[in-house]
Amino acid sequence: MKFGGTSVADAERIKRAARRIVEKRELGNRVVAVLSARGKTTDELIAMAEEVSDAPDPREMDMLLSSGERISCALCAMAINDLGHRAISLTGSQAGIVTDESHTKARILDVRAERIERALEEDRIVLVAGFQGVSSSARNVTTLGRGGSDTTAVAVAAALGAGVCEIYTDVAGVYSADPRIVPDARKLASVSFEEMLEMAASGASVLQLRSVEYARNHGVRIHCRSSFEDAPGTVVLAEGETMEQPLITAVTHSVSEARVTLVGVPDEPGAAAHIFDALAQVNVNVDMIVQNAPVSAGGPAEISFTVPREDLRDAFAALQPLAGRSFVDMNTHQEMGKVSIVGAGMRSHPGVAAKVFGVLAGEGVNIDMISTSPIKISCVIARDRVEQAVRALHGAFGLAGAGTLGEEEPVRAPRAL
Repeated sequence: MKFGGTSVADAERIKRAARRIVEKRELGNRVVAVLSARGKTTDELIAMAEEVSDAPDPREMDMLLSSGERISCALCAMAINDLGHRAISLTGSQAGIVTDESHTKARILDVRAERIERALEEDRIVLVAGFQGVSSSARNVTTLGRGGSDTTAVAVAAALGAGVCEIYTDVAGVYSADPRIVPDARKLASVSFEEMLEMAASGASVLQLRSVEYARNHGVRIHCRSSFEDAPGTVVLAEGETMEQPLITAVTHSVSEARVTLVGVPDEPGAAAHIFDALAQVNVNVDMIVQNAPVSAGGPAEISFTVPREDLRDAFAALQPLAGRSFVDMNTHQEMGKVSIVGAGMRSHPGVAAKVFGVLAGEGVNIDMISTSPIKISCVIARDRVEQAVRALHGAFGLAGAGTLGEEEPVRAPRAL
């Protein structure tokens, strides 16, 4: 069981989480719970660091940020003990979560769960601090990045062979769009790992992308549900286990994109490799990449790509030393957004891309970049047009109802090859 920050934001919510954990235990289950930091604690800790340093040291940031989840776990353990059950709280290090050496964005390498297993054998409820671990060689405290508690929970579930990993949050499940933007968005009973991966990568914030990757790779079933009601949520499972494959499952969005354009890139082998190797060295995750071919043979090319806005400063610093050799000029645009449609049924139905572009054109929304996969189409657009685009696409594809191409345009059978 994993409880997000809003689920443990105050004393009453921590007590509610404790009661839910105890209820599971009293049904005969062995229970491990992963907790996030309370409410806005992580943001407050980041603000504290920025008060004393313009560029906080990454190692010390991990020491600071990891404290929030420890507080949540200790408080919840106290509440569980008061309910008559024995609980023990563990830091990521104590729980055996081993990561690489990348501070603030570490990746889990192994979960050595012996201490958790011993506590379970002693009939204890185990509370594990999310979002953190210990580096494999230097033995430093590390953190996993935003939403990292989801990955902690899935990794622990995989190590223990848990029957299910329940992710408790402030929404009732995964929806066909953000309900704050589209009030009639539909809750999905189930979604495949492949669709959820594309949704998470495209901006759906219910589950962290790496947690879904980890779950798919280790066969962990995820049940995303509300902390504040008992109704079933959304189950994330293997594609072969899902009965329904709608044409379009969801419309997702992000308003935290930044675009970088490099002008005057030499038209020669290795030019792009130098650029993206520099970004990889500073752990900047690149999403879309578009290269314009040179007008004349041997002439300079142009490369545009998107990165998370929070990584733009690191990307700029990493690329600046390459100016004059790998490119002539660099332009950045911070006010970008992204809207995507995701659906496993897209594989076998033509006309989806044309409809997406037509809908956005009808709304007067200009597309800056396009990226596709067999089950996703993403468009980078101006940040202030994202909500309009989401509502238009959700309505055009009929996602509040049956999830088809829309009543005015019935689904066609796949063409014969």
